[in-house]
Order: sequence, then structure tokens, then C-alpha cells
Amino acid sequence: MAAKSQLHSSNPSCFFSSQSNSPNLKRTRLGGAFKTRNLLVKPIKWGSQQSLSFSYKLGRRQQQRGSGRSSVIKCTAEGIERGILIGGGESREAILVGERYKVVALLACVMCLCNADRVVMSVAVVPLAAKFGWSSSFLGIVQSSFLWGYIFSSVIGGALVDKYGGKKVLAWGVALWSLSTLLTPWAATHSTASLLAVRAFFGLAEGVAMPAMSTLTSRWFPSHERASAIGICMGGFHLGNVVGLLLTPIMLSTIGISGPFILFSSLGLLWLSTWISKVTNDPCDSPFVSKSELRLIQAGKSDSVKKRNPPSLRHLLSKLPSWTVIIANITNNWGYFVLLSWMPIYFNTVFNVNLKQAAWFSAVPWGTMAVSGYMAGKASDSLIRAGYSLTLVRKIMQVIIPLSKS
Repeated sequence: MAAKSQLHSSNPSCFFSSQSNSPNLKRTRLGGAFKTRNLLVKPIKWGSQQSLSFSYKLGRRQQQRGSGRSSVIKCTAEGIERGILIGGGESREAILVGERYKVVALLACVMCLCNADRVVMSVAVVPLAAKFGWSSSFLGIVQSSFLWGYIFSSVIGGALVDKYGGKKVLAWGVALWSLSTLLTPWAATHSTASLLAVRAFFGLAEGVAMPAMSTLTSRWFPSHERASAIGICMGGFHLGNVVGLLLTPIMLSTIGISGPFILFSSLGLLWLSTWISKVTNDPCDSPFVSKSELRLIQAGKSDSVKKRNPPSLRHLLSKLPSWTVIIANITNNWGYFVLLSWMPIYFNTVFNVNLKQAAWFSAVPWGTMAVSGYMAGKASDSLIRAGYSLTLVRKIMQVIIPLSKS
């Protein structure tokens, strides 16, 4: 017997639907509603900020062991589904994570790969320089060739994301930078010109990662969760330095120079196969998002993220806040790329430590940065929920980050 009912009151409302004939569940009809008896579930704790809309689904599920049938109750609240399996004398709880958290997990993974692919060359350049007799000045040219393409695609990538969406642009970026990573050892043995060209193309492909990540998080997360989502992505970004620095010496010693390049390019293509089939540009277009999670995302959108025509580059450059952010990022990236490109070489040449130990020493700052980046995101969301304006929170974080590095 199938039945549906809705209960509305001043208290948090629940919606029940059932198609189960399980003998473990007894139902009586009272005043057009259904009352369930002998049903053991964990009590729900209500918070002041929690959504007052829940969705319960009662379905039938067969167990192949013990006393036969059992039932599953699912509760959806703020995009997190909880299922409690009941029957056969036992109950257990399973949490089905909201779709937006799966999206941010995939973004954190690809940001990790983005930096891991980038840092491979910082370690592999030591045996390559010894093999081909490169001078210190040429090492600087090789390390900087990545930025030749990166500086252009960061601006172009933002325009492409606005036009075609973050999913498609990021997918093409990952495919192209994984291909460039795979071709780097071949280019190094072929000629210096081919090596510089591949590295520049690698930077060109990686430049779209940041704009795509920022746009996707703004569409998939409400404003009070967005800073935490970006903190998770940036935590993965800095963790990529740690992964690359620790795995590259091991792969170099076991497989050879081509080992780490093959590993990380393969991981990029594996990530790509999941990304294409599971993610959409907007949560409204995703078949995997529940209605309650979609309502939460849409309710948390501010007017600033509604669709409108992006400002022109001339308009952006005419504003003082734009130049403030540009200068802050110049000072930040100066120290960032010096450490990223030269720390393994510095420890290896100045302190005469082996490459594996040099990579371990070089990984320490990036591990702490991964943790602090996530904490900064959580702190930002806490300040926004406490009533501070979004602009003020951004200013605070933009000042703290450069001061902490200096």
C-alpha cells in the first residue's frame, strides 16, 4: 500500500512517504496522517541556524541475511542525507554527503595535481642539470619558462570561464597540462628550445585553474560556506607542493627521470574521467543534487553572484581596489615562486644534502600553508556569520596573508 502525507506546523516539518510492507513497521492512520510505531531512530538535534525543512523517505530494502526484511529511512537537511537501516534486529546509520561537497573535493584534488605537476620540475631539474650540464643562469630560464604562459592564461582563462563555464575550461586545462607534463622528459632530451616551449605551454594550460575554481565555488556554495570551500581548494593546492616534493625523489630513484612526470600526468587524466561525468557548471543542471540542497544553495546566493555582464578590463583597471589586489598578489607571488622553484636546489647545492632530504625540508612551508589556508577560510565564514560585511572580511584576510609571509 503506497501512501503520502505532509505535515505542516510551526515546528520543523517532515514529509513522509512509504512503500514498505515490512512487518517490522506498524502504521495507523490518524486524521489523514500516518503515525509510525515501534520505529527506533536516533533523536534529531535542532540548531538555531539549521534548516526547518526535512525530507524523509521510507523505502523497502531486502537483506540477504538473518531474519529477512529491513527498511531504510533517509533524512535530508542542508544538503546532507542521513540514512538509517532498520530491521533484522539491528540499525545502523549512513551519511550520504551533499553533492556540493563532492564538487569541492574534486576541485581540491585537481588543485593538488596542479601544483604537484608544477613542482616536479623543481626537483627533477637537479638531475637534469647534472646530465646536460646546465648552468645556474639557464636553470633560472627553465624555471621561469612556466610563467611565460601562466601570466597570460590567468587573464584569458577568466574570460574563457565567464563565456564557456568552469567545467569545460578546467577540463581542457587539465587535459593540456597533463599532456605537457608527460612530454617534458622527452622535450628535455630533444632540445632546450622544445623544453622551454613545453614548459611555457604547460603554464598556459595551468593558468585557467584558479579562475575556474573561483567561479565554480561561487555557483555551488552559499555565501556563508564559500570561504571554507575556497579554503579547502587552496589547502589542496598547497598540499600538491608537499605531494610533489615527497614523491618526485622516490620516483626519480626507482623509475628514472620520466617516472614522476608519467605518474602525475596519469593522475590528471584519471581525475578528468570523473570530472566530465559527475560535475556541471551550475547545481541547477546537476541530476545528482537533491531539492533541499539546491534550495539551500540558492537561498544563500547574494546579489553579487547573480548572472550579469562582466565589467570590462579598462573599467577594472580604473579602480583603486583592483590595483591594491594586484600589488598584494605581486608581493605574495614573488616569495611564493622563489621558494617553490629554488628551495630544493638551494638545499642541495648550499648545504650539500641529498635530493630526498632537500625535498623534505622544502615541503615543510607548504604543509603549514595547506593547514592555515583552510583555517583562514573557516575563520572568514565565521566572521561573515557573525555579521561582519563581506568586504571587510576580504580586506582583513588580504592584509593578514602578506604580513604573515613577510
